[in-house]
Amino acid sequence: MNEGEVGTVPRPLTLPDGRPAMAAWTLDPRLRHLNHGSFGAVPRAAQERQNALRAEMERAPVVWFPSLPGRVAATRAALAGHLQTDVTDLAVVPNASAGASVVFAALAGRPGGDIVVTDHGYGAVTLGAQRLADRWGRSVRTARVPLAADAEQAYQAVMAEVDDDVALIVLDQITSATARLMPVERVGAEAARRGVTLLVDGAHAPGLLAAPLDGLVCDAWVGNLHKWGCAPRGTAALVARGPLRGDLHPLIDSWGAAEPFPDRFDHQGTLDATGCLAAPAALDFIDDTWGWDTARRYMDELAQYGAHVVAAAFGRNGTPADPVDVGMPVPGMRLVRLPEGLGTSRIAADALRDRATAELGVEAAFTSFDGLGYLRLSAHVYNTPEDYDHFAEACVPVVEKWAREAGRSPAGAQLVLQPGCTG
Repeated sequence: MNEGEVGTVPRPLTLPDGRPAMAAWTLDPRLRHLNHGSFGAVPRAAQERQNALRAEMERAPVVWFPSLPGRVAATRAALAGHLQTDVTDLAVVPNASAGASVVFAALAGRPGGDIVVTDHGYGAVTLGAQRLADRWGRSVRTARVPLAADAEQAYQAVMAEVDDDVALIVLDQITSATARLMPVERVGAEAARRGVTLLVDGAHAPGLLAAPLDGLVCDAWVGNLHKWGCAPRGTAALVARGPLRGDLHPLIDSWGAAEPFPDRFDHQGTLDATGCLAAPAALDFIDDTWGWDTARRYMDELAQYGAHVVAAAFGRNGTPADPVDVGMPVPGMRLVRLPEGLGTSRIAADALRDRATAELGVEAAFTSFDGLGYLRLSAHVYNTPEDYDHFAEACVPVVEKWAREAGRSPAGAQLVLQPGCTG
């Protein structure tokens, strides 16, 4: 593919001393890290901050733990600044799924109704919604949103499932498997008008969207700081602005249980909260080194470049040669179709991920939607165009070989590897 088709090749970001951005991370140099979106990657600065905090905790636990709620509250204020929301609306939770579980637990004691999700929803959260529906003795309705649906079409698909019997809508802000936006602002406004509770799963939003809560009306929003924000794992935000907030409690009861939201979430017993306390160091590192606007622009340009290069490599042998049209594209993430027969289910896609790491030396995200397999590209500041050139030249031919082998196998693309979770 020539440069005119691909667009300008993004210039890799560097550190102030001229070293590659990757030098600020401790990622294994023997692997190509092309899947930031699943589990994130913590820069050295945040690792060092967390290590210092953990050492402080271990030096004097009896001093550390009584002071911890105050430290967490101060950290919440810093995180609220990055998310551009009010600190009094924000609680810290271990991850977005935990935040969703908090919401489901709060709703369990209320009069119930049917729950609307979409076929793009994150599987673990959808399972939680199903469990809540079972408690209520009601059903989960799945809105079918075409991959290429624009904002209007997606809105209509979701709201077509909403009637007077619906009590809750669970909607991704950015979908995990399909790397697209959903019209959460418009759905939120209509849900509020109808009196239907809305939980927005913004797991991928912090860092990827400049102000993920701006203009959003919802009862609760959850977002991971450990993905695009590069915070240590176990750091996420739960934001609640409406009357539901009074019913939201940590999954672990502790001495703060009688305090109001969100203060009660600052008390979590003897959990290691150093990851949460080090989260601002990660967010500030990106901001101080390049600025978040520059980082987001680079990630988006790089993901676009990578998608065109990789799709063109697959296209030489019959797979669609253009990046996938997802209707509402998200910055920094793109989908590329896999050859026929690969990644036809979540289990098969996860198996491809494991095989790519073992045999290709590449950490990549493979996803599945509506029976088709995709390579999900999720770029971060430490990635470079050369990463995607390498995948196109060295890995695409091997993946195509896997597709041919799968076509000859009675088991098809269901590779026999132990799957794990995909984020």
